[in-house]
Amino acid sequence: MWLSLRSKLNKLTPAQVIVSYYLLAVTVATLLLSMPVAHKPGVEWKFIDALFTSVSAVSVTGLSVVSTADTFSTTGIFLLIFVLQFGGIGVMAVGTFFWLLVGKKIGLKERQLIMTDQNQTNLSGLVNLLKQILLLIIIIEIIGGLTLGVYFMSYYPTWQEAFMQGLFASVSATTNAGFDITGQSLIPFRHDYFVQFITIILITMGAIGFPVLIETKDYLMNNKKSKHHFSLFTKVTTLTFGCLLVFGTFMILILEYNHFFSGMVWHESFFYAFFQSASTRSGGLATMNVSEFSTATLLVLSGLMFIGASPSSVGGGIRTTTFALNLLFLFHFSRGNQTIKIFRREIHEQDIIKSLVVTILATFMCFLSIVILTMTERHSLVEIIFEVASAFGTCGLSLGITSELSTIGKCVIMILMFIGRVGILSFLFMIGGKEKKANFHYPKERVIIG
Repeated sequence: MWLSLRSKLNKLTPAQVIVSYYLLAVTVATLLLSMPVAHKPGVEWKFIDALFTSVSAVSVTGLSVVSTADTFSTTGIFLLIFVLQFGGIGVMAVGTFFWLLVGKKIGLKERQLIMTDQNQTNLSGLVNLLKQILLLIIIIEIIGGLTLGVYFMSYYPTWQEAFMQGLFASVSATTNAGFDITGQSLIPFRHDYFVQFITIILITMGAIGFPVLIETKDYLMNNKKSKHHFSLFTKVTTLTFGCLLVFGTFMILILEYNHFFSGMVWHESFFYAFFQSASTRSGGLATMNVSEFSTATLLVLSGLMFIGASPSSVGGGIRTTTFALNLLFLFHFSRGNQTIKIFRREIHEQDIIKSLVVTILATFMCFLSIVILTMTERHSLVEIIFEVASAFGTCGLSLGITSELSTIGKCVIMILMFIGRVGILSFLFMIGGKEKKANFHYPKERVIIG
């Protein structure tokens, strides 16, 4: 029986194995968070709530049908932090760490899984990559936790509570989980720009992409900075990430000028807009009740959440590079160019095809989810669109309808959160199997388009 099971596992593609690992992680998280010691006395804990919370934690989304602060005990909070690490860094990164601890050799099969989980295109240097990712994320979380913990001592009566809040806030922001134990996200700190700024930095560190962090670290440690070469991925990702952050801030300021920001001083409205724009990258934390925004702003936020974070990061969505390649393709195609060039490099055709496939499939999947939810839920279309975009982008922002969803609605949102975390391509390859090369070709014929 064991040999038969192992034989079947060996036949699975890396994408199928990765998806299976994430399903296993959801199962383990459900068991851990369902233990009585994880809850406060008298808390009602249904299976669907446990499953939803586990999927949300593993996918580091932050949408929740229960109040984290009112539901989980101190032990439960630490268990949740543990699950968030699995979801944020990736199951293969954490798994590799344990393999290295026990002295297991990282073979070809394991490297293929790491490559799939981290959206890499090369087998070389993967173990070293994961070591650097683990080290960087842990250092970022510790520094963030200590900084916020010390600062929170002016907010909370005991240092234990202050550092607990600081640690959880740091982990939640860095992994872009969107969970909070304040019971009000970051609304209690809506006028505290220091907390908001630190949180934005942590969200950005987690969402901008691990390769970007590693290359930046190498640049800062390199004595010959003039000779340091940043990869095309880092350049495109950083530029797109920054442009989306600026665009989101600008649009929120414009659209809410005579609405939510009416009567506010400039720095108050700017930080509201800046923080909510940064949070749409996959952060999921908020300094206000986003339902107070106008319909136009909510639709803009939905679009930003649909794009999500960068590849090989803690976030979901179609990813920033996919969005960037789509724009580049449209620009160059409209100018009659046969190739796409940027930063004195030419984009590979296969990457253009992948970006279009991801966008088309994600759009269709979100559209289908919206149609289903409009039939099963009694909420407005804008609320449903916002919830779907937040789930797929593993963001976690909500207009307050998550706990009111029906069982079918919760299942739809769980599927979106899961696919948003594992990635559209991994999900597609899980269904389609291995990539195949054509053994023959038919004569080509043109088709009228447009």
